[in-house]
This record gives sequence, C-alpha cells and structure tokens, in this order.
Amino acid sequence: MTAPSCCAIDFGTSNSAIALPQADGSARLVLVEDGRPTMPTTVFYDVEDLEGHEPPRQLHGRAALAAYVEGREGRLMRSMKSILGSGLAEQSTEVGEGRSVRYLDVIGDYLRHLRHLGEQTAGGPLARVVLGRPVHFVDEDPARDAKAQASLEAAAREVGFAEVHFQFEPIAAALDHEQSVSQEELVLVADIGGGTSDFSLVRVGPQRRERLDRKDDILANHGVHVAGTDFDRRLDLAAILPLCGYRALGPARPGERPREVPNAVYFDLATWHLINGVYATNRVLELQRMRSFYADARLHARLMHVVQARLGHALLARAEAAKIAVAEGGATTLGLDLIEPGLATPLDAATALGALDADLQRIADAAVETLVQAGVTAQDVRTLYFTGGSTGLRALTERIAQVVPGARVVHGDRESSVARGLGLHALRVFG
Repeated sequence: MTAPSCCAIDFGTSNSAIALPQADGSARLVLVEDGRPTMPTTVFYDVEDLEGHEPPRQLHGRAALAAYVEGREGRLMRSMKSILGSGLAEQSTEVGEGRSVRYLDVIGDYLRHLRHLGEQTAGGPLARVVLGRPVHFVDEDPARDAKAQASLEAAAREVGFAEVHFQFEPIAAALDHEQSVSQEELVLVADIGGGTSDFSLVRVGPQRRERLDRKDDILANHGVHVAGTDFDRRLDLAAILPLCGYRALGPARPGERPREVPNAVYFDLATWHLINGVYATNRVLELQRMRSFYADARLHARLMHVVQARLGHALLARAEAAKIAVAEGGATTLGLDLIEPGLATPLDAATALGALDADLQRIADAAVETLVQAGVTAQDVRTLYFTGGSTGLRALTERIAQVVPGARVVHGDRESSVARGLGLHALRVFG
C-alpha cells in the first residue's frame, strides 16, 4: 500500500493524538508513546543537557512529566493550547539558563514531534494535515477566535505542513460514531476535554458517510471554554491552596475588619499556563514582602515554599488526581508532604461537586443552547454521544444527559475518537 502523505492531528489541551488515513477508508491511530495512541500535551525543556542543543533539548508527553517529577533542571509546559488567541501567544518565556522561546514555538515543537512520529509509522513524509479545533477557542470573541486558529495554522506550517485544513472536534467525533450506526439518526455530540466543552448536533447515517460536503448535516455547533483544566483549578483552590493562604485573613486592626489576603498569586498557581510566571524573581520578591498581610505566618511560609520550590505544577497535578479519584470512588485524601511533612486534606464528593457545580451547569446550559440554535427539541435527539477525557466525570455526564432524557447514551473512546474522526475527514479532503 502506498504510504499516506496526509495525517490528522487532535491537538488537545490535555492529550493529543495523530491518525493516518488508510486506503480501505479507515483511520489508523499512531502509537505515539509507550504503545499508546495518545500522549500528554506537555513539553519539558531540559537545561541540564545543553550541549549541542539550542534551545535546550525538548522532551514530550509522559517523558516530559517524568523529567519534571525527577527534579531535572528545566521548564515544564502544559496546556499550551490555552494560550491560543491570548496575548501570550506571541510572547517569549524563559526556559532556563537565560534561554527563551516563543510560546508559539513551544506549540510548534510539539507538533513537529507528532509529525515525526507519524512519518515514522507512515514510512514517508506527511505534508498535509487536518487539525482539530474546538467550536470556540475563545468565547464570544470572533476576532480572537480567528487569531487562535491562524496561530495554530502558522505553527503547523512552520514545522513542514504545506496544506492545513481544520475540522471541529465534535464533528470529527460524530464522523467516528457514524461508522457504527445502522440507520439515520440525530446525534448530540458532547466533546468535553481539557480546555473546552463543545457540542454539535449532527445528522448521521449509513447513506451519508461517503458525502464529502456534510454542511447540511450539521444543524448546530456551540461550546464554552470550560472543561477539565478548569475543574482542576477549582479543586486546587477549594482543597489545596487554602492551606497556603488562599482566602485567609490578615491581622486584625483596631476599628477595622480583617481583610482577605491578595488572591492573584493563588489564581495563577491554579492555572496551568500561568504557573511559571509566579516564579519570576520580581514576583517572588513581591510575595516575600507580603508577610505582614497574613495573620497566620504558617500560611505565608507554605506559600513561599510552594513558590521557591516551584511546586505549582505538582500541586495542580494533585488536584487533577483528586478529581479522578473522586470521580471513581467518591472521596480521597490529598497527601501534601511536598509542602510540609504530614500535611494532608480530605476531599469528598460533596465538597468536590460543590466546587464544580457552577462549571457543570454552564456546560449543561451550552448543551441546551445547541438545541435552541438547531431549532429542535430534546425529543428529536436520538443519541447522546460522549467523547473527551473529562466525560469520565459521572456527575457531568449525568447533568448533560438530563438535557436530552429520551436519548440513548453512547460513550465513545474518550481519548481517541476525535483523532479517528479527523483521520476520516482527512481521507475525504485529501483523497
């Protein structure tokens, strides 16, 4: 079989995948790391190994996370997709030893790595790509949304893709689901990933699979920039960062009510792509001078330890693990010895869901709005199809299911159905 010259990339906030269209009309997922079809969207710039590397050597995926956990000197980047459409995209950031890279070049490094892995599997160069994109990179700002797509396209072209096409991620999931249906149906696709929650109402069926132009089958797209990384942030703020002074009070002064300590540092520590900014020398000095703002000196001391030991990513990872544990078992205890020996905090389902309730409702409301935009009722929807890593949170899927109570619920592959669907679309676009 002739090697494919095109591919499809699901560049996700938390995880990414690459698919190769096949001559038989299917899409093959590339095993990108440790025999798995997905890898964390993570880059680590290793400044301990500078010889011959300008900028420092990059590690990707689980290897990047392992280097960070091992304590190697360098810079960890996660959730790079979140910067698209923001002012950070064109800015540079220090990665160690006085070296800096543009944030967009970080994305390019990651796409280059995926392309290389795809070419190894394909046995030849890949010059054309279909990239997935959320319904909205940026909510309610068309100009910034267009800028985000243009930035991602530019990064793809810089790493060697001569032709770049885009497809909405929930549409790609619908194309993957369509391979298994035996009759025409109206499906509400809920793609809940790390950065966005996207919904598409799509008409699928055996007689529609081979149509290249599917515009008439797409009744509505809608989404919000709220998803898994926002859940991690909420839990970090609710369960971990209060132990380091979040929402703590300052000392009492005569005639005044105690004031809450400034919270900006805590919001940054709880946001993947903003954590590294807290470690800047001027920021650390500013935080040190805030000792008198805290009534409890221990809380300020813990905060300074988190900042000076650069524990922000590790703490947010603990929040992410707690989210998964609560989703699976209902309660967990977060061990926080890295902050202070013996420090721990419990997290039960009620506390976790209370912290997430507003986000869960906003996502469910987006599903309702999708039906409104399509001009259909809940009774018209035959299937509710879930994909994306965050659909493992049962409280979320149950709330969305209440929007279309008569629909049968189908759970696709949480991590790779979008990539396969993008691969099917690449086959139709590039032939």
